[in-house]
Amino acid sequence: MKHLEVEGLNILPDGRSLELSQELLHGAIDIHVHAGPHLPSSPRRVDPFEAAREARDAGMRAIVLMDVFQMSTGTAWLVNRIVPDFLVFGGIILNTVFGGMNPRAVKTALYYGSGARFVCFGTHSTYYQASREGRVINGVFKPLAELYPKFREEELSRAIRIPLEGNPPPELDEILSLVARHPHVYLRTGHVSNAEALRLVELAREYGIKHIVVDSGVTKNMSIEEQKQAVAKGAYIEHTLAAYTHTTPIPKTHYYVEKEYVSIDEGMTQSPARGLWNVAKQIKAIGAEHCIIATDFGVYTLSTPVEGMRQFIACLLDLGITPDEIRQMAAVNPAKILLLE
Repeated sequence: MKHLEVEGLNILPDGRSLELSQELLHGAIDIHVHAGPHLPSSPRRVDPFEAAREARDAGMRAIVLMDVFQMSTGTAWLVNRIVPDFLVFGGIILNTVFGGMNPRAVKTALYYGSGARFVCFGTHSTYYQASREGRVINGVFKPLAELYPKFREEELSRAIRIPLEGNPPPELDEILSLVARHPHVYLRTGHVSNAEALRLVELAREYGIKHIVVDSGVTKNMSIEEQKQAVAKGAYIEHTLAAYTHTTPIPKTHYYVEKEYVSIDEGMTQSPARGLWNVAKQIKAIGAEHCIIATDFGVYTLSTPVEGMRQFIACLLDLGITPDEIRQMAAVNPAKILLLE
């Protein structure tokens, strides 16, 4: 079959199959898994033990557990004791449950349980994200901070902001210094703005931090030029399938216990198919050697993380991403940031 080029991608190449997508799981590492437990308002698809066993049985090498409410280092420690012949890693996401920019929480996570392998600057609890969360009221979008003064006082006031100029404030300086002194730990930008993410990439290089990942929550908002700026300074660009599924436009994840704080916060208006087209084009433009693919799966509305990884691989194969490029993004690059080479 002759290759069919569409929008610069050689789509539907020969050799694709279910078996190939399964084979490419061998040795893969999903660095973005949200297993249970969670709030009752956001049910999970698998618990951490199920996630590890299924990944191991599919031939994967490791998974990284992310938890928006607590450091996942203790959970990783437990799973590694129970599930043999597999590796599970944890870390910390600096959401408002930790008070935001909290060096003490990072310092503790580095030694608690299996020890943090990543430090993330917040998901829901970045100022950029939290200030944009809200709902449509009578046809008009209203931010939560406008609807609920308590949200503004208790959540937005603690949310993380990254100064774009000058020396980092003491809390940020201490966190960056802690990560730099632990070279096995990689940094994640969290769901900050594009400009904040690029500033974090610069700071990571200045502090001597070995690896930094631009979160998929930022990637989906970045231009190719901005991604090139990030990789030129040593960052990896993360792409996750969860950003481009049928569940993306619905409020499927909840961080706040208060039901009134529910929001449609994904900010995605394009169709899932168009999003994946863009992912494939970005990978080709940036280079697979600078990208990592993961799932961000765990919610009960989606398949298991392992099946999500296979689906992501299959979609990228359809869009002309080669098996070698997929291995680079699914296995080689994650192993580099986890120092598993």
